[in-house]
Amino acid sequence: MQLPPILRGDSLTRLLQGAAAGAVATMVIGFYWGGWTLGSTAEKQAKAAEQASIVRVLAPICADKFQRSADAGVNLEALKKADSWKRDEMIEKAGWTKFPGSEPDRKVAEACANLLSQVK
Repeated sequence: MQLPPILRGDSLTRLLQGAAAGAVATMVIGFYWGGWTLGSTAEKQAKAAEQASIVRVLAPICADKFQRSADAGVNLEALKKADSWKRDEMIEKAGWTKFPGSEPDRKVAEACANLLSQVK
């Protein structure tokens, strides 16, 4: 049985080159413009979204705990006088970022400090 002309010689080479170029073009278009992601990238994005939602929920609670403390006025003045890069550390050390079932989180403390710096 004889192969069709497209599967012989130069035609076969051109066919394989076209298939390879088409596969590469499909992958480039899919990953850059089509929204495709690798499993590891999707996992990182899911963890980042989870962390952001935790911060979004816990930061206002932290600010409320701060404002309801016995010496809130003094603490707020000290917080406002502190350097911006030390504020989250102050909040974390004071324990306002400790919640049942979780460890103190630097991002929650940072968001809490941002909320408290807006308080007048």
